[in-house]
Amino acid sequence: MHITVFSAHAFEQEFLLQANQGRHQLQFIPETLSLKNAAKAMGSKAVALFTSDDASLHVLEKLHVLGVHYVALRSAGFDHVNLPKATELKMRVASVPAYSPYAIAEHAVALLLALNRKLVLAHTQIEQNNFSLDNLIGFDLHGKTVGIIGMGKIGGIVARIMHGFGCRVLVYDVVPVTAAAAPVEQVSMERLLHESDIISLHAPLNEATHYLINRATIAQMKDGVYLINTSRGGLINTEDLVEALKSGKVGAAGLDVYEKEKPLFFKDLSGQPLHDDLFETLRALPNVLITGHQGFLTQTALRNIADTTLYNLNQWDQGEASVNELNHVPL
Repeated sequence: MHITVFSAHAFEQEFLLQANQGRHQLQFIPETLSLKNAAKAMGSKAVALFTSDDASLHVLEKLHVLGVHYVALRSAGFDHVNLPKATELKMRVASVPAYSPYAIAEHAVALLLALNRKLVLAHTQIEQNNFSLDNLIGFDLHGKTVGIIGMGKIGGIVARIMHGFGCRVLVYDVVPVTAAAAPVEQVSMERLLHESDIISLHAPLNEATHYLINRATIAQMKDGVYLINTSRGGLINTEDLVEALKSGKVGAAGLDVYEKEKPLFFKDLSGQPLHDDLFETLRALPNVLITGHQGFLTQTALRNIADTTLYNLNQWDQGEASVNELNHVPL
């Protein structure tokens, strides 16, 4: 089967080739999928897409006309895909639901530790021969209350890690938490916001969670709360967050995602103007640490993403369903 891989990053191509084992013809396209370049999938029965790709209504229609039947996502999230349209066009869509929840959970904790202990500033000062400790005071995580919004696999691992630090862990989820790898207390959103010293987001992005963190919910938080987001940028109203960071209501923010990240992340824009004043303002704040959506970026995760992506494609090539399909299209 001929497969066009859009947003084909150098860091993942080796893993995809290894998982493919020469079975399919893979065409790597470095650019993100858009209506303008969808024609590059001509001759392909399937496309493999990343989170930055555009699989909206008109793009899917264009792919369908080109003869594309299958959409294999190299991600767990699928908010960039118009699933109803794909189903209407009888295009099967599958994701990689769990590639390494440990990678993202560990990155969330890494952001927290780096912010709390001022590691970036400390490194900068050492490079400048400044060995003063006056600006580097942090706090003990032991005894703090950590609120986790979204208690899926990633949230559950964060809960276990924070419990290991000696934290009290509160969780909020729309479904009951029946089992957890660490002692947690499921509470209302209001109580979590009110009592947490640290809040970590691990929820999917949908209509119900869009701008979950906004001026109103921030007002319910403790003064000086630390906020961590390794899920989706759209969970946070960035303008409201910037306001709260400037006032000190939010003490610090560790962000691996940004609501307007698509024109920025996964690209080398060195020496170019960004044309995003909001991001520039956010990045310039001294109590913010941003990474470019790299939470998933471990060897284990990349191998699992490639293996599951090729499993989905192999199943379709054999005329069989995949357990990871997101829509129902008869075989």
